[in-house]
Amino acid sequence: MFSSLSDRLESILKKLKGRGFLKEEDIDAAMKEVRIALLEADVNFKVVKGFISGIKERAIDSEVLESLTPGQQVVKIVLSELTKLLGGESGKIKLAANPPTIIMLTGLQGSGKTTTAAKIAAAFKKDGRRPMMVAADLQRPAAIQQLITLGEQTGIPVHYSMDSKDPVAVCSEAVSISKKDGRDILILDTAGRLHVDEELMGQLRSVKDAVSPHEVLFVADAMTGQDAVNSATAFNEQIGIDGVVLTKMDGDARGGAALSIRSVTGKPIKYMGTGEKIEMLEQFHPDRVANRILGMGDVMSLIEKAEESFDAEEALSLQDKMTGGGFTFEDLRDQLKKIRSMGSLESLLGMIPGMSKQLKGAQVDDRELIKVEAIINSMTPRERASAKLLNGSRKRRIALGSGTTPADVNRLIKQHKQMKKMMKTFQKKGKMPQMPFPGM
Repeated sequence: MFSSLSDRLESILKKLKGRGFLKEEDIDAAMKEVRIALLEADVNFKVVKGFISGIKERAIDSEVLESLTPGQQVVKIVLSELTKLLGGESGKIKLAANPPTIIMLTGLQGSGKTTTAAKIAAAFKKDGRRPMMVAADLQRPAAIQQLITLGEQTGIPVHYSMDSKDPVAVCSEAVSISKKDGRDILILDTAGRLHVDEELMGQLRSVKDAVSPHEVLFVADAMTGQDAVNSATAFNEQIGIDGVVLTKMDGDARGGAALSIRSVTGKPIKYMGTGEKIEMLEQFHPDRVANRILGMGDVMSLIEKAEESFDAEEALSLQDKMTGGGFTFEDLRDQLKKIRSMGSLESLLGMIPGMSKQLKGAQVDDRELIKVEAIINSMTPRERASAKLLNGSRKRRIALGSGTTPADVNRLIKQHKQMKKMMKTFQKKGKMPQMPFPGM
């Protein structure tokens, strides 16, 4: 996420941070480089102009230039202006006083609307709400079937009709059903097109007029850069949107859409999709994203992900097992599954301040974790409980069953043994040792 832009900005600002004295010309030179980096990242040129102007106006103040740490003061200003550019405050969904809260998703075909509908619904369900989804894309039977499948996976009901060609009737009926069934969140997955056309806009206006949604969200593919910004602008002008959801942020190395869309449309980014899995949806926090872009990490998001995945009682039980020497391969497999559910390793490690620099050029491969799980799954319950049983013939059988090699099995056994040994050291000395991580 933002890797190309982040690398450029980190390099530019690093030159300033180490300086004990700055002149106005130094700031001008740095801002020229920042301007080029943003334009190459496909950020709207008007947005870039305003952003650079805002930084320079604050940075050339005598209090900044004459301070003891002028370089660091400029970096703080860049962070502040970047946060403002991304929206300043987090844009939350406005919940209706009288349920259900109706959320209408709009966007072009292929932007990820249907998957996003399921992700948002799942997030509300996790918070204790009772969501329902509506398959309102009646032009594509595949879209209806996809939402039904996602509904079955998440345990969230889907209202649909394979016969109706009237999305207004389907959505209106869904509102009535949701009220009777006590559903407090209703998410409409509306039709998309390959490009903006009047027929689509007319249909969406009719749905909006009929059900009066509390939130109209435009779903945009972040990887399309300024095309996403232009489409969002068109939808806002013709329908009226309340916010934006950016999908495929995990694949967007440049960041043009994220950095432009708030300024151009005037609408906040409310969510961002960070992967294909249903749980890979994050509320958009401008300050946290700005920190990530400048290579400062995002500890708060990492903590929130960990709290969602790891139960406090389970963590205490695991600690007892590890310090007591009872940490089995099965325990290791369970923990790896939870880590994988939090997102890709690269994205998680990138949230740790300073880690992005250490990871530069390193290969962080999630498939290594999958390989470890496959090896453990190929063991018998007794083997998972005791590494002492793993002789040569058993290792060959496990390697064959997991599609790996005996060397891979040996490496895992060695790492598991080191982890247990180090945790015993931790218990004796009362300090956390650096533990080897399987597959890294």
